[in-house]
Amino acid sequence: MKFLPLFDRVLVERLVAETVTKGGIMLPEKSAGKVLQATVVAVGPGSVNPKGHVLPVSVKVGEKVLLPEYGGTKVSLDDKDYFLFRDADILGKYAE
Repeated sequence: MKFLPLFDRVLVERLVAETVTKGGIMLPEKSAGKVLQATVVAVGPGSVNPKGHVLPVSVKVGEKVLLPEYGGTKVSLDDKDYFLFRDADILGKYAE
């Protein structure tokens, strides 16, 4: 995929919702809810402050992040769904 977000935008791919519990019970898709975890696929160069300096994005490609429940822009690339968020909208990242 050759897509580069502009400014402080971050392109993420949401993780798939679990359909089976640890006990082996199958969950219907409607009860799974929205998955708030995602993997960063691409990041922009960063935003420009009033003095003209570029402020880098706080996440890197491959990191797992926590997203807000609402927001983001859905983007379809190569028959897959991705979401674009601003760097400031991402709630946090998971330490590995």
